[in-house]
Amino acid sequence: MEKPKFVALVGPTATGKSILALYLAQRFRGEIISADSVQVYRGLDIGTAKPSAEERRMVSHHLVDICEPDEEYSAASFRRQADEIIRGLHKCETPIFVVGGTGLYLKVLTRGLFRGPAADSELRLALQKKADREGSEALHQELQKVDAEAALRIHPHDLFRIIRALEVCYLGRKPISHFQREHGFRDAPYDVLKIGLCCEREDLYKRIELRVERMAESGWVNEVRSLLNKGYGPGLKSMQSIGYRHILSHLFGGLTLEEAVRLIKRDTRRYAKRQITWFKADPEISWFPADPESFQTIESIVEVFFK
Repeated sequence: MEKPKFVALVGPTATGKSILALYLAQRFRGEIISADSVQVYRGLDIGTAKPSAEERRMVSHHLVDICEPDEEYSAASFRRQADEIIRGLHKCETPIFVVGGTGLYLKVLTRGLFRGPAADSELRLALQKKADREGSEALHQELQKVDAEAALRIHPHDLFRIIRALEVCYLGRKPISHFQREHGFRDAPYDVLKIGLCCEREDLYKRIELRVERMAESGWVNEVRSLLNKGYGPGLKSMQSIGYRHILSHLFGGLTLEEAVRLIKRDTRRYAKRQITWFKADPEISWFPADPESFQTIESIVEVFFK
């Protein structure tokens, strides 16, 4: 039986993946699946560079605005939902474009998930309380002691993944890196064409800084205030994502908006570096300049792939 196929558009933030996805989806009358771990949350629009209402009218987008900011969403959730969408679109012979910078999401979609111990609400709550008291860095230091390999891959502010790694270690009595190596991510349920967009580091940083400035000018602070007024607390996983935690520090921690914007730029640059490292390790990705002049070349490759 023929495997479902899709085009994956990847690369660091601010390289124009969404613009390319719109271009290709319109050319091939396809649909887009977002592989972004924060665009899933309703109300987090500006800081996630979420596709506009007009763009969503132009092309159908999936896995955008599918849960509330206080709902739990994981790579496993993404894989389950994306698989259902892909198989449905495949039956209709609709071209599929998976686009986003959350490398883990693409990896679990194309290679599967290891089966570790189930979640333990009491342990998670205890770890969350420790993070509330001492900060996520304290949990990251704890992770370094029990699974140094995982700690190298997980950012000290990525509290959700830190807690999950500690949970796996304590419940499974083996580090999460052991389970990941054992699994090997060998599943291959789809036929995938991976296209990456890249640019010179200096150009990328300029793009990031310009985009952050535009986000700040577009009412990002008011967006965060609105989320708080709706009862979504600062400690939520969604509210601790890049940019949102900095705006919260501006509102509650005494940071000036200028300083918050500077820190957002800095941490987004660091995030982009981690994305580059992640994606460059995948030999299946074909890289192209992050420039509209590349679009026609990419379009020709995609056409051959779908045919």
